[in-house]
Amino acid sequence: MAMEGTQSLHNGSSSELQHTQSSPRKSTPPPGNERTTHMRFLLSNAEAGSVIGKGGSTINDLQSQSGARIQLSRNLDYFPGTADRVAMVSGTIDDTLKAIDLILTKLLNESYVEDGTKVEPQSKIRLIVPSGSCGGIIGKGGAIIKSLIEDSQAGLKISPLADIHFGLHDRIVTVTGTLGGQMRAIELILLKLVEDPHYQQSASAPFPYAAVAYNGMSYKPNGVGGKYQDNRVENKVYYDLHIF
Repeated sequence: MAMEGTQSLHNGSSSELQHTQSSPRKSTPPPGNERTTHMRFLLSNAEAGSVIGKGGSTINDLQSQSGARIQLSRNLDYFPGTADRVAMVSGTIDDTLKAIDLILTKLLNESYVEDGTKVEPQSKIRLIVPSGSCGGIIGKGGAIIKSLIEDSQAGLKISPLADIHFGLHDRIVTVTGTLGGQMRAIELILLKLVEDPHYQQSASAPFPYAAVAYNGMSYKPNGVGGKYQDNRVENKVYYDLHIF
């Protein structure tokens, strides 16, 4: 699958909703966080356009702010079985997390509609994780994923093995919750993944899906209609443990 060059986006203005910004991470990551890593996730075409910005101005700004590299699959180059593009953020662990935080904050600010309540908005992000690396997230009897849910207070759902598209070697990890909860969960997941040599090798092929035929029955686009696909969820804590 072809990919667009490293383009980026404008900095969110100070007038944007303060409560959509994630809170500081609970703990300082362990030594070795200067090593490079990556995270892949899905974006709708509209979301990808928002991240790129006019002439690539937004994605360039996001890269400058975070220190990470941000890449996107080209328009119409979708993750198999979806109408969603693949985004990959790479850099040190801290830079990667900062870039994802900036992207999610921007998208949430653009989609959030003030309803007069003080309930923090919730949304979801779908991470792409190699099938062989998912065991390190799930753990024996689901012990690890349960601890991740408890720590982050985010909902985590891993797509079933039976749903993997033919020729595909990745699963979708859906993270649902407030921005702070999502970022805590993503941090914990990434710290697990960087210990897996198989995961680190997947960085050499960020968009390896061009040869995989499209099958609309595998993974469905997240939401229908509107400027953005609806990644928001009801204002409640969401727990969905699916490890089979």
